[in-house]
Amino acid sequence: MTLEAQARGALKRGDLPAAAAAAKALAESCPDQPAGYFLLGMAAAEAGQIAKAVPLIRAAVERGPQAEYLAQLAKLLILLRREGEAADAAHRAMALQPGDALTLDTIGCVLTRLGDHVASLAPFEAAVALEPDNLEYRYNLAAASGFTAKVDEARAHYEAILAADTGNARAHYALAILARQTMQANHVSRLQTALAAAERPEDALRIRYALAKELEDIGEADDAFHHLSTANAAHKRAIRYDFRHDAAIFDAIEALYGKRLETLASGTGNPDAAPIFVVGMPRTGTTLVDRILSSHPEVASAGELQAMPLAVKQMAGTASRVVIDPETIAASGGVDPTAIGDAYMARADHQRPKGTPRFVDKLPANFLYIGHIVRSLPHARIVCLRRNPMDTVWSNYKNLFASQSAYYAYSYDLMDTARYYQRFDGLMALWERLCPGRVLQLGYEALVHDQETETRRLLDHCGLFWDPACLAFHENRAAVATPSAAQVRRKLNSEGIGRWKTHEDGMAGVRAFFEAEGIPVD
Repeated sequence: MTLEAQARGALKRGDLPAAAAAAKALAESCPDQPAGYFLLGMAAAEAGQIAKAVPLIRAAVERGPQAEYLAQLAKLLILLRREGEAADAAHRAMALQPGDALTLDTIGCVLTRLGDHVASLAPFEAAVALEPDNLEYRYNLAAASGFTAKVDEARAHYEAILAADTGNARAHYALAILARQTMQANHVSRLQTALAAAERPEDALRIRYALAKELEDIGEADDAFHHLSTANAAHKRAIRYDFRHDAAIFDAIEALYGKRLETLASGTGNPDAAPIFVVGMPRTGTTLVDRILSSHPEVASAGELQAMPLAVKQMAGTASRVVIDPETIAASGGVDPTAIGDAYMARADHQRPKGTPRFVDKLPANFLYIGHIVRSLPHARIVCLRRNPMDTVWSNYKNLFASQSAYYAYSYDLMDTARYYQRFDGLMALWERLCPGRVLQLGYEALVHDQETETRRLLDHCGLFWDPACLAFHENRAAVATPSAAQVRRKLNSEGIGRWKTHEDGMAGVRAFFEAEGIPVD
């Protein structure tokens, strides 16, 4: 057996010391050949040593730029948040016309992480063609199909997965949210069977969310609430969430900005006027406004970029492993705003679509960074979506966000979500006091009730000329990778207004809290 075969075999069975030893011997015996360096890099990556792995795989690419090497390099660069380099490596890998399914799927996953869902279709389709029984590859293709409005294709792939694996929780959940279910066509019975058989807590979580969504679709509100509350309570226990974590972040922002913006580090900021930030609590219409704006000929959507949180973290230079924490917020106050603006634009440039002068960054959590945006990008426009607080809480509670994301950890408890909304509301009031008129606070209900007037107000705030295409946002064919995908492909309607009232008894504590805090709920 050759040294390369030994190293690959050891990697496959998880014997990292043996893999590293064989790869090192190969690199030393054939220093001009790429395989040893690549396999050494893969052993380091499997051990979690990503920063060590990257230069080794780069050394392999320099000696022989194979698609497999470039795809794995791109994957590691994504993990290091080096999106521009990752994109370059992924495109180089695809150009080499890879012939193995793993490399193709890896390229597709990198493109997905970069927000290029349309481009991800080709490698995913090729991977499934080569290995049709690989359910992971088929799931990735199904998700990309759903993101790009290929709903029938997505449904067929999810059903194929469930035919092979009846308990596949990810496929069950994805099918439930792909479209609205009806009394005549739903998966409730199948989901109940899958839930009874679920052994892992993460599977039960997804299946209960799927059941809740479908039961609500068909009017079974009480059963929907039961499954949601059961799933959320279990997940909150599992992640050990404590609202004090988020409260400390709000406290730190208010401490930093609660005096006056002028008292912070001086700097002119980056003058680029291209970004339009769409912010707010999740599930309040941010995707809808993103679609409206990106229907304009001068605007394209870049999706939910991490560029601002990462730029602030990078410039603050704090050692913590999380992107946002009180220490990072405090340290960011002493950073030259121009440096943050430059870092943001450099990161955003790798993911913003080309061909339009403006782009939308619709990361909802950027409302935490409005102070940074105002100072570091003085010509950027900011739009904050506001929705009835009761509907906001209910919509956050009933949607399964990235289950390990710290951004949405509050959403597994109704009262935590209400408290989070109260702090969000207070922070938006602070921004309005500090920089009046800088943020357009756009009401979801107002937009639904008077679409043209509010759309004109939105475009005017963003410095865009009127274009009637913005009223036909549902005809926008760009990819959507959020739970709102099905809704924003339909005409604007009022179905989402007052939905919390279906669960009025369960929401009574939230209502009492808001009334005590002086937050109007009607």
